[in-house]
Amino acid sequence: MSIENEPAAEQVRQAPSEDAHFIASIVGAAGDHDGPALRRHLANLDPADIADVIEHVPLETALTIAKMVGRHLPPEFLANLSWERREEILPELPADYVGRALGQLDTDDAAAVAADIDEKQLGRVLAAADEDTRLAVEEALSFEEETAGRLMQREYVAAPEGDTVGDVIDRMREDSAELPDEFFEIYVVDALMRPIGAVRVSSLLRTRRETPLADIMRSPLILIHTEMDQEEVAQTFQKYHMASAPVVDEAGRIKGMVTVDDIVDIITEESEEDLLKLAGVSEAAQTDSVFKSVRARAPWLLVNLGTAIIASWVIANFEGSINQLIALAVLMPIVASMGGNAGTQTLAVAVRAIASRDLTESNALRYVVREAMTAMSNGVIFAVVLAVVVLVWFHMPLLSLAIAAAILINFACAGLAGILVPLTLRRFGADPAVSSSVFVTFVTDIVGFMAFLGLATVILLS
Repeated sequence: MSIENEPAAEQVRQAPSEDAHFIASIVGAAGDHDGPALRRHLANLDPADIADVIEHVPLETALTIAKMVGRHLPPEFLANLSWERREEILPELPADYVGRALGQLDTDDAAAVAADIDEKQLGRVLAAADEDTRLAVEEALSFEEETAGRLMQREYVAAPEGDTVGDVIDRMREDSAELPDEFFEIYVVDALMRPIGAVRVSSLLRTRRETPLADIMRSPLILIHTEMDQEEVAQTFQKYHMASAPVVDEAGRIKGMVTVDDIVDIITEESEEDLLKLAGVSEAAQTDSVFKSVRARAPWLLVNLGTAIIASWVIANFEGSINQLIALAVLMPIVASMGGNAGTQTLAVAVRAIASRDLTESNALRYVVREAMTAMSNGVIFAVVLAVVVLVWFHMPLLSLAIAAAILINFACAGLAGILVPLTLRRFGADPAVSSSVFVTFVTDIVGFMAFLGLATVILLS
């Protein structure tokens, strides 16, 4: 390898949390209550890496780190922690440190951290914070969780429509300490602080100083209301390819802004949440105990047990047929599993379309027809394939006919159930991602067993 390529290769590094030796040294130093060693290990890490390390070590080690060296860590690490681990270590951090940390974070991050502090400790923390931080946090916490009001950053750049490019640039230079760390647009506001347009920073820098903002501003604006659900905010950003957006109150006055980095976090969180719900489980964090995981998953396993018992009861009603023809017992799982997989495919498409708002009442019929036709087409293909396999295997043409018909029926029902179950749950106000899979599996099992065993009984044994 040439010398010139070596620096580029050095850019690829292992994350500290993935270094077993490093994690072992952290755990060892915490076990020895060696504060100086912990500080040395964590001193040169990025705040995001510090948070990652604290999440990967045992809880006891994380608490020791918080107690011994927490006040020496950069405040940004708190914003990078998962809320589960943050809730666990915050009580071990000094209230004065947390209060100062909130003041150094962006207001959206400060609000996220404050939301994970218990009420008694929060009073002490806010007492240690400066007045501006206290007011910003209290205002943020007044909004419901997972809304734009809770999500927004209260630092933004605004200018009256009568200003010129030069006016804005000069004012930003004079008040640079008051500017957000990152911003993409200057919001043009009227006398009542209602945003009427926006100027991208890139456009501002390319325009002559004497140019009025009104000549280069983008209007109308897509406005985000404080009570808007964060998932809807993310969908708005995605739809309109936005980098930032102003957040307004009921009167239309600007209160803050949401930036794309917040949206990335929301999309990640919502996608993970929907994926877990589709499997019938809640969020499973690294820090979850066995008891917590069991408590979250057991109810849906109980529901699944009930549906499985009903499916077994259906099979029991065909006990005589199965005793007469053992091949039925051999082939039953194939019918049920293929129908279940077909239903799961349709369900995944439906839940994703509902979550992204691609599936609405106006186009629901088109989705239903498409998924039903898709399932039927696949049913025809695999009915033929399986009929040939069964014919070669058992040399029974009528059995091949029975399983082919059962596959076709089950695929058709799987396609319909996969789309209609989540639509029905949504219609009744339930989250379609939570329990749809249980009901779709129930339908495909029942239909598969009844169709196959019933047809086989009529065709072969009657």
